[in-house]
Amino acid sequence: MCQQVTIQTSNLEQFKSMLKTALGREAKLLEYSIQRTREALAPFEKRFNMTTDEFERKFNAREIEETLDFLDWWMEVEALRHLESKRNLIQDARVE
Repeated sequence: MCQQVTIQTSNLEQFKSMLKTALGREAKLLEYSIQRTREALAPFEKRFNMTTDEFERKFNAREIEETLDFLDWWMEVEALRHLESKRNLIQDARVE
């Protein structure tokens, strides 16, 4: 479902340009943060010999114990999901 925000400004074209630039910058920052978070997940995957998706499924199903290492991994997964969600919001937005 598409929703709309109304902004009133005295210079619509300049504001739209500024908004598009700001959203583009934020999208780049989010992509960089996503990449860094994925890099932080790699040592966990190597150490525990499972993918993050597999870990997430097992952790949610309580098939693995809640150790400090697994909680650290889980926090990285949650950070990744949060960043991806924010990125998706920006990607879905249209400035008209």
